[in-house]
Formats: sequence, structure tokens, C-alpha cells
Amino acid sequence: MTFTAKHWIKIRRATGDDVDAITEVEKRSFPKPWSREDFEKDICDNILATYVLAETRKEVIGYAGIWVVIDEGHITNVAVHPDWRDQGIATMIILSMLDAAREKGATRFTLEVRTSNAPAIALYEKFGFRAVGIRKKYYENGEDAAIMWKYDENDKLLTSEKDAETR
Repeated sequence: MTFTAKHWIKIRRATGDDVDAITEVEKRSFPKPWSREDFEKDICDNILATYVLAETRKEVIGYAGIWVVIDEGHITNVAVHPDWRDQGIATMIILSMLDAAREKGATRFTLEVRTSNAPAIALYEKFGFRAVGIRKKYYENGEDAAIMWKYDENDKLLTSEKDAETR
């Protein structure tokens, strides 16, 4: 039998105790990472924010954050430690994050992603996100961001995870 990382990964909600570990994953994942203080404020003080993380052997290896405002979820961050990528961890984190946001009433979801980040765009499309616009020069280096949206089944745009698999 072949074992993948999925067999020993735990997905759970993040707490204030996880801020340092999340910040470390962030630093390893992005050229201009959020600060520890940014994460501390978001995780500990922002009632709109929900963070989930993946851990193994008590090591945080990925996380995602989302703000839920009324029925909209705005994904703020998704990151997997470089040593743990391409093992399905981002998929597990995103599924858990979307479920947590739905529990808070979200039925539609949005995010911005670098237009050059083809792997991330493909991952989001797998979940039914569709690019609907561009934010010009959104990132600090002048790169554009694709604006992506996903609507749950009773909303207009589309789609469920199952619909995304058939496209």
C-alpha cells in the first residue's frame, strides 16, 4: 500500500498559539510575507477571520485564512510549506476553510491571485473559482492579480467542487 502525506496530516482551526508557526510558513512561501503582527491581529482579534491549518508531528505545514462578511468569503491567504507541496495538502486546507466559511453563512467566495501563479489558479479552478477580472498592479512588484469568484449552487456564477471536476 502506498501512503501519501494525507495519511498523517491533521487539519484544524488555527488559534493564537499557532501564529509563530503560520508566520514561518508564510515567510517560506511569499516574497513579501505578512508579518507576525498581521497574523496575530487577524487570528486573535478579527471576528470576521477564520484560519485553518495542516499539521503533522506537531509541525504546521500549511494554512489558509478567510474573512466572512455576511454571505461572502474573501480568501486572504493560502500557503503550504515548500517541502510539503504537491501532496494534496492545499486541497485539504481549502476544503476545510470553505466548510468553515459556509458554517458562518458564506455562499460565495473571492480571492486575488498573481496572474503568473498558474499552479494556484489551476487549484482554485478545481474548486469552481473563475477569473472574472484583473486588478492592475495589485502586487508590490507591479504584477497584476486575477480576481476569482466561486458561487455555491444556488447563486449565479457557479459551481460546486463536483462541477469543477467535470470541466
